[in-house]
Amino acid sequence: MRNKISILIAGLILTFGFTACTDDDNFRFQTNEEVDQITFLNEFLPEYVLSEETANNNAERFIWATPDFGAPTAINYVLETSQNGTFEDDDLEVVATSTETNASVSIGDMLSLANDKGLSNSQLEDEEGNPVFDENEEPVFNNEGELFFRVRADLGDNAENTPEAVSEVTTLNVRILIETEEDDSPEPSGDCEFDQLWIVGAGVPDAGWGWDSPVQLLCTGDNVYSGNVLFDSDGDGNFRFFTNADEQWSSPSYNFPYFVEEGFTIDPVFEDAEDGDNNFLFTGETGVYFLEIDFVNQTITVGPEQVEGNCDLDQLWLVGAGVPDAGWGWDSPVQLPCTGDNVYSGNVNFSPDNDGNFRFFEDADLQWDSPSYNFPYFADDSFTIDPLFQDAEDGDNNFQFIGDAGTYFLTVDMENKTITLE
Repeated sequence: MRNKISILIAGLILTFGFTACTDDDNFRFQTNEEVDQITFLNEFLPEYVLSEETANNNAERFIWATPDFGAPTAINYVLETSQNGTFEDDDLEVVATSTETNASVSIGDMLSLANDKGLSNSQLEDEEGNPVFDENEEPVFNNEGELFFRVRADLGDNAENTPEAVSEVTTLNVRILIETEEDDSPEPSGDCEFDQLWIVGAGVPDAGWGWDSPVQLLCTGDNVYSGNVLFDSDGDGNFRFFTNADEQWSSPSYNFPYFVEEGFTIDPVFEDAEDGDNNFLFTGETGVYFLEIDFVNQTITVGPEQVEGNCDLDQLWLVGAGVPDAGWGWDSPVQLPCTGDNVYSGNVNFSPDNDGNFRFFEDADLQWDSPSYNFPYFADDSFTIDPLFQDAEDGDNNFQFIGDAGTYFLTVDMENKTITLE
């Protein structure tokens, strides 16, 4: 009897032992049944401008908070998009997967998603294949729309019931850049990769963080950009350089680390802002300085304001509907600096729309009280005037631009009495 009891006890011990080993081999931890909604942390742009030329540039880096699953384990993240914003099984596409709390989407990625939605930079056609125009005889495009994104987080197969967190849907406005016909390209006064650089930021108050009036830094020598710039150290004092004002925030840009890593010697009034974009930070006294970026000698220097030529005025100012960056107002008059002896020149965006009229002013501070120069002023002084300009024959006999809209290199040569466009 005693032997039977011993055998029974031994059997029970073995049974429990195998069971315990089996349970250990299949150990699974328990997570929270309910997980807080995952949230995006970055601020999105009002609009993303898309083009083939900038397809390799980063459009947006999505950043999100780590959800609390109640267990210290790796989390899988999936960035998803949906053409119609439903995120149903038949309207769902994975953009990126990651175990990190961020994922980047390129302009090319967004352009592909926009094309999938039927957006393009081609003019719309009717059922017979004829191009479509609006009531003003302007071509109609289907190049603007919305892209929808969300991020989903889960633990894969490592937790019971595989709980997940899903963000709210984020809607991004996109616009595919319209291809325009080539016209006479502006000629800079030097040989540079770009005709100009554009400066945007709080440290450049004439521009600010917007695209209504970015500050232009012209190519003034071989791979040299320079000009007088008003810098402001109040507030954040930050800014950076862009290559294409038409593309706005989608334009390639250069921040402080870019020049440091290229080996540039940078003026001590600038330092790394150490903000989200590592912008430039201006730390000097507020005022107008002569800024020069020399890509040959790899220097960025700041000096006293310069009159680059010998002229009666440091610059002329253009105001009018024919100069859409200015318009008929004084918030953003277009500056034409003195660039030679009695010569004023620079790139100007002209448009024939809304009468295409404008005129030159001496002093932006005086605004409408400033002395100004209309078409007859130059005609009566025997100037040879480019045929793309004529007398508007309005109340002020302004200039009227009659060419194709675009950026031209304008030269007003007081010495040789010529006004030319290139």
